[in-house]
Amino acid sequence: MAAGNARRFGENKLAARFRRKSLIQRTLEAVPKDVFDAVAVVTQYPEITELAKEFHFAAIRNEHPDYGISHTIKLGLTELRDCDGVLFLVSDQPLLRRESVAELAELWKHQPDKIAALGHDGVRGNPCLFPARFFPELLELREDRGGNAVIRRHEDDLILLEVDGAELYDVDTAQALEQLEQGDQG
Repeated sequence: MAAGNARRFGENKLAARFRRKSLIQRTLEAVPKDVFDAVAVVTQYPEITELAKEFHFAAIRNEHPDYGISHTIKLGLTELRDCDGVLFLVSDQPLLRRESVAELAELWKHQPDKIAALGHDGVRGNPCLFPARFFPELLELREDRGGNAVIRRHEDDLILLEVDGAELYDVDTAQALEQLEQGDQG
């Protein structure tokens, strides 16, 4: 998911650099291509569309990012509707590791009726992998309501893969990115 307006960041945060790479490049590199049958990148930005193609991922143009995250989810699910499950990965977790995403997919394969997510100290974070049985609920989401709303209704169906908390750290502001770059996630 790379379509948001990043209002709190003040500019296209996906182009912001962390350790000499853009946040979107770091996100695309965190996707273990060999684990997934298909990967779709939903974005409003032409430069991210081109980068997605360089990674051999489907690129879906979101002409209405102002409709909220639910619209991004719908666009992605429409592209991947024939899959047994869909992993939603946000693009502002610069320390997310490819190995953790692969382990999450492997955990889900052993319990494919569950929602699988990364977590730290028992607290859920992103990414989250939803089985197809939840697609109808995800498609019913409106405005800026995302998968969290579905997870809250089905907490008994959630399994977590414990990871280092740094992987779950997201950067919503330029200051947060700067603090992360300096090694202070304070």
